[in-house]
Amino acid sequence: MPDMNDPPHTPFLKVSRRLPFGAEVQSGGGVHFRVWAPEAARVEVVLEADVSSPGEPLRLYAMERDPRGYFSGFVRDARRGARYRYRLNGAKDLPDPASRFQPEGPHGSSEIVDPDSYPWTDDAWHGVHLDGQVIYEMHVGTFTREGTWAAASRELEELAALGVTVLELMPVAEFPGRYGWGYDGVDLYAPARVYGAPDDLRRFVDRAHAAGLAVILDAVYNHIGPDGGYLADFSRDYFTSRYENEWGEAINFDGERCGPVREYFVSNAGYWVDEFHIDGLRLDATQQLFDASDVHVLAEITQRVREAARGRATLVIAENEPQHTKLVRPVARGGYGMDALWNDDLHHSAMVALTGRNEGYYTDYRGTPQELISALKRGYLYQGQRYLWQKQRRGTPTFDLEPAAFVNYIQNHDQIANSGFGLRVDQLTSAGRLRAMTALMLLAPGTPMLFQGQEFAASTPFLYFADHKPELAAAVKQGRAAFVAQFRSTATPEAQALLPDPGDAATFARCKLDFSERRHHAAVYALHRDLLKLRRADPVFRTQRSRTLEGAVLDTEAFVLRFFAEDGADRLLVINFGRDLHFAPAPEPLLAPPLNRCWRTLWSSEDPRYGGSGTPALDTEEGWRIPGHAAVVLVPMFTHADPL
Repeated sequence: MPDMNDPPHTPFLKVSRRLPFGAEVQSGGGVHFRVWAPEAARVEVVLEADVSSPGEPLRLYAMERDPRGYFSGFVRDARRGARYRYRLNGAKDLPDPASRFQPEGPHGSSEIVDPDSYPWTDDAWHGVHLDGQVIYEMHVGTFTREGTWAAASRELEELAALGVTVLELMPVAEFPGRYGWGYDGVDLYAPARVYGAPDDLRRFVDRAHAAGLAVILDAVYNHIGPDGGYLADFSRDYFTSRYENEWGEAINFDGERCGPVREYFVSNAGYWVDEFHIDGLRLDATQQLFDASDVHVLAEITQRVREAARGRATLVIAENEPQHTKLVRPVARGGYGMDALWNDDLHHSAMVALTGRNEGYYTDYRGTPQELISALKRGYLYQGQRYLWQKQRRGTPTFDLEPAAFVNYIQNHDQIANSGFGLRVDQLTSAGRLRAMTALMLLAPGTPMLFQGQEFAASTPFLYFADHKPELAAAVKQGRAAFVAQFRSTATPEAQALLPDPGDAATFARCKLDFSERRHHAAVYALHRDLLKLRRADPVFRTQRSRTLEGAVLDTEAFVLRFFAEDGADRLLVINFGRDLHFAPAPEPLLAPPLNRCWRTLWSSEDPRYGGSGTPALDTEEGWRIPGHAAVVLVPMFTHADPL
């Protein structure tokens, strides 16, 4: 066995590292390796033969242990592109837990990557702040037919022209199999091989920035996937049995020897920002990150994202099912310093309004005008009230938060797939209702998010899919069927018999977008493009402040939102999800135009360009005539002088 070249204790060796672990190419040549394995007595780097010389034998290099259980060493003849593993106690060869690339999947060897070799061109990019953003959630594998970074890059200019400003990527950390959602990732530092090489992701981000698009990444720090994860082989201290986790073992953020564990996950947050120029993170299921430390790991992750950006503006967005608004409050006020929260309350109320169905986790919503008004003004509907579905209280107060702190949507990956059959909203409601709800979401003062294909009413479903080994695939299929059975309609034998198999490659293939539908569904595409243009260009709609918004219920399915402007140039958004409404008399002050002005129509969801049937005047001498299944924007125009 060859000796380690210039081991760490050699006085003249100067090691430069970006991360506390992993294989890092040195500027003077060679590679420095570091891994945490506190239970191991001996760890060696196993350097594999060059792919062009497969007959060469493996080369082993001893590593030196420090008091914290880290093993490290320098290998002079290692280089970028070489494959390697770690051998623990002379018996077990394992991929690097901090591998930057797994070209043969999570069970294969790790590849040495030099992050400094990519020629970035985004020096003028300054990042992105929350106000004014429009998010677009994307699953790289189904966004295009090819399912690669290169193919997705070709659509960036089109997304920017639509009015999108931030791309939110579903998780891209290495996962087992040929396809999956990414939430079962196991190599958190390795971009998934199925989408391309690490530099392909860098090129995607570089081109996005050139198009004026920010890129944030969905990161999963609450569990490790069930197949292909080797963290426990290096140390059982990565996990803990002190907490119950919905998806397996909880991560040890606050127990014995948790320091290197926190270091692994917190460093990962900074890694994506530093080495890939990612503009921030969306953190999955943050309620499953258990930590009783004085400084919560979520606050530490957020801080690391800010530091790694080195002056660029970043976004950190949380999914948090119990609706803890502490996450977005400043650290100085006891919060975690994040920027925004996903708002399931608005989604659930909107879906009930659109479909009339409130089974399963929609039980506590009625989809009424008042619910929608409250959600748009206050963010969460549940801020500590009793929540019948969970038989407990849910939520925390939001009254000091601005609307932009809530990410609003009527489609996302979970909610579409949770229908059981991956049905898009346009397949569950009428065209008019959907146009009206789209206007409400895109013009309201929150932070709107679209799910890929929503902008052109994609006919393709979005189903749950995961390519696992047979025994695990069978368990996943059974678990998925049990999950959607919380909805009474999907629990029926006939529905259960037709549920798509998550492990079937055809299930994955069905979800790939068809961009020709931008032309075939041109009216829907124009609706989204025009609404985003109006949101961006109109000085009133782009002011995302709760104090400028008031709302009133007009009927069981109709309401009005008034966006107040300092100069009196208010905007009125009239929404009716029911049938035509003759509102007379009209004893609602929000309907009154500013002094010496009258209302005129600025925009209507019933414009024939969007598939509507036209919009007569709403404010008439016979009272207000509000069309059914419609949204109409009114602006004031001057009339005669005040007769008094």
